[in-house]
Amino acid sequence: MAFICLSGCGTDDSNRINANNPYLNTPLVNLSLNLNLPQYNLLKYPGNYLVLSNQGLKGVVVYNVNNSLYTAFDLADPNHTPSSCSMMTLQGVIAQCACNDNNSYDIVTGQHQNDPQTYPMLAYRITRSGDNLNITN
Repeated sequence: MAFICLSGCGTDDSNRINANNPYLNTPLVNLSLNLNLPQYNLLKYPGNYLVLSNQGLKGVVVYNVNNSLYTAFDLADPNHTPSSCSMMTLQGVIAQCACNDNNSYDIVTGQHQNDPQTYPMLAYRITRSGDNLNITN
């Protein structure tokens, strides 16, 4: 499952699924976001997300589900080799691919909206320690 618990109870299922994806190579991601800094303040509130443009393959989206659960996914469409059209853009909680296949994914679960047989979004581990979010793979 793509959800990762903040208490460290996440499984390695997302990494196993990501490892089997022939389209994406997992980049090294090791980030620490201080929620007290203005640029990360939105992540203090459930239902908000933040895009870290220069991270991961095509950017990383971090989403606050409910203050005890956060998700972090790469914005590279997991069902394409990275290209100019495979960077996804966000419309609410939906990540949409610009390629001609209309791929779209839920940034809460990372799952494709219409075809559960496709690869899910590339997930990163996320933990919270006080007012810091740590995002790694």
